[in-house]
Order: sequence, then structure tokens, then C-alpha cells
Amino acid sequence: MRSVMKMTSEHVSLERRDSVLVVHLDDGKANALSPSMLAAIGEALTIAEEDDDIGAVVLHGREGKFCAGFDLSVMRGGDLAAMSALVSDGGDLVRRLYGSSVPIVAACTGHALAAGALLLLSCDVRVGADVPCKIGLNEVAIGMVLPEWALTIAIERLSRRHLQLAVATARVTDASGAVDVGFLDEVSSGDDVLEVAVARANELAALSGRAYAGTVNALRGDLLARMAVQIASDRRLGAVPTA
Repeated sequence: MRSVMKMTSEHVSLERRDSVLVVHLDDGKANALSPSMLAAIGEALTIAEEDDDIGAVVLHGREGKFCAGFDLSVMRGGDLAAMSALVSDGGDLVRRLYGSSVPIVAACTGHALAAGALLLLSCDVRVGADVPCKIGLNEVAIGMVLPEWALTIAIERLSRRHLQLAVATARVTDASGAVDVGFLDEVSSGDDVLEVAVARANELAALSGRAYAGTVNALRGDLLARMAVQIASDRRLGAVPTA
């Protein structure tokens, strides 16, 4: 069964495929995380978590671009309060995805940089398209320091062997390399990436929802609590991730 669901954002659309909710991200450009994009993804997650018939979620980017990071019009706009709020809201979303009561699968269609790479780290299973692309945490290369909450999840999910190069020296990689680093779990052809991601989501949807949610809480609870404190501190201080 397939059906299309309405969303409040023009940049995010929902498609129901049996027990899987596919969240299509498409702003017509680089899929930047603007305030409205963050809110729409959060709204989609709420829909999934409140519907007992939805067993998993797929985050799907537009062709060639999964997510280019935070909206540069905000990050370079000179409004420090807006910049801080956007980054903290992004942290809340990453934390919420990683602690979700339903499994999350990424269909990484191409470029995933900065906050886009952090989105990948928040997903249970990450399927990448075998297309020319750049994936990684390039903050240092553009003069930014990763906030503590971002470092926390990077340390948690990235390969220890690649951690220093991936974070401190901002090394980016292609899709195949991203598997070794820890941003992706597998690579598929560009034409098949969504279907493979949906197949993986169906496998996860077959798990016991209660057992999954309880295990995530036990496995990730301490880290999620630490991220919550770090994000709250950034909000209180109005922290902006600049060098």
C-alpha cells in the first residue's frame, strides 16, 4: 500500500509504504536545514511515533543532494541569536532522531556535509547512493568549531580509526569511503538507493516496537541525556559554532 500524506512544509513530503513512512526532503536546491525544514522533519517524526501502524521511517534526499548542512542564509546572516537557535534546533532534531522510538533509515542520495552528515549519524541504518558526492564534517575547513553535542554523536558513531581525520582535519569522502569512516552502512546504485532503504526499513519495522524502543533507551539513554545538557547549555549561552 502506498499513499501520500500532506505536510505543512513545501520542502518536505510524506509517502506511506505499508508500515514505512518515507520522508522526502526537497527544497529544490541543496536541502539545507532551515528553521522550516527542521520543523517539518520533526513534524514527520511525531506522525511516525504516534502511529502504531508505522514501524520505521526513511529520510530521503533529492537527487544528488541529501543535505548540505545548516541554511547559509542564517549562518552568514549576521544575526547571532538566529544562528545559535538554528544550530541548537538542529541538535535537538539529531538527538531526537537518534533516540526515536521508531527505527530511522537514511537514503543518502548524494552530498551530505556538516549538519547533513550529522543527520546521517542520527539514523540507525544509512544507505548511500554510489554517485559522485562529498560526505563529511567539513566545519573546521570553513572556520567553524563543532558544538559539543555534535562531537558527542560523532565520537559515538564514527570509526575510531577515522575520527581524528574526519573531525579535526575536516576530511570528506565519497560514498564508498563513508562506509569505512562510519557515516554510511552500505552503498547502492543511485537509482536503487530509495528502494534499498525502504527494504531495510521494512526489516526494521518487523522488529518488536516495544523491544526496540526499550533497547534504544537502555543503549543510548546516557548519551542522549548528555546531548540534552549540551544543547541546553548552548541555548542558554547563545553559543555560535565559529572559530
